[in-house]
Amino acid sequence: MRNKFSKLALLLIVFVSSFCISANYFCGTKNSAFKVGESVTFRGYYHWGAMNIGAGEATFTTLFEFLNRKPVYHIIGEGKTYSSYDYFFKVRDKYESYIDTTTMLPIKFVRNVNEGGYKIYNNVMFNHAAGNAVSTNGVFKIPECTQDVLSSVYYARNINFDNLKIGDKIPFTMFIDDISYPLYIKYMGKENIKIGIGLFKAIKFKPLLVKGTMFKGGETMTAWISDDANKIPLRIQSVISVGDIRADAIRISNFRYPLTSLLKKY
Repeated sequence: MRNKFSKLALLLIVFVSSFCISANYFCGTKNSAFKVGESVTFRGYYHWGAMNIGAGEATFTTLFEFLNRKPVYHIIGEGKTYSSYDYFFKVRDKYESYIDTTTMLPIKFVRNVNEGGYKIYNNVMFNHAAGNAVSTNGVFKIPECTQDVLSSVYYARNINFDNLKIGDKIPFTMFIDDISYPLYIKYMGKENIKIGIGLFKAIKFKPLLVKGTMFKGGETMTAWISDDANKIPLRIQSVISVGDIRADAIRISNFRYPLTSLLKKY
């Protein structure tokens, strides 16, 4: 049981990586999708047989700050299990990304997590001009326009998905745990999706996953974002070793444009 709730809680943060897009494919974009003050909260569910259990939440907020005199978007993602599930596996995770407002590339990334007593802290400073990332654990080479977990999400929201054909694969590079991963997402078209807050028109795709303790690897995950100018993440769903897990948006506030993708509000 501890292992199942661990996977669900981790999904609350890891799911954001599924919204990545290649920086090399669209490097140096301007933000036109989100605004300072935006907040999106997700609830994580574990499904196994007849059980469908809500076990935790994650909230992502957008701030405006200066870092080393550069204007940045400070993105904060915080995930935790509900108190009723802390007995099984207590999670208190916090991820932060400081994104250059001009290039939409990460300048700094902080991972500070506590998962069932297992703690990880990593502070990463990106030097894209020099092609390296300086983390708590050392200096590592990175490819051009590398993104972190959170910056990838907000970068991708500025892509015009209308230019893609179903089945198109878009490569991207993500730096996490001191490793640069070459991955891709596959565009799967558009469809309507029903979540707790309403019925939405959505953009659908599948990310290539790295095989690990939580996911099987390959294209076992599916993600949906709102089919409007905001491109807000709505749902992520994935098959795991036992059952499947998903995270749904349950609260959305301070979005930049009218939520025209919302067909019916619940």
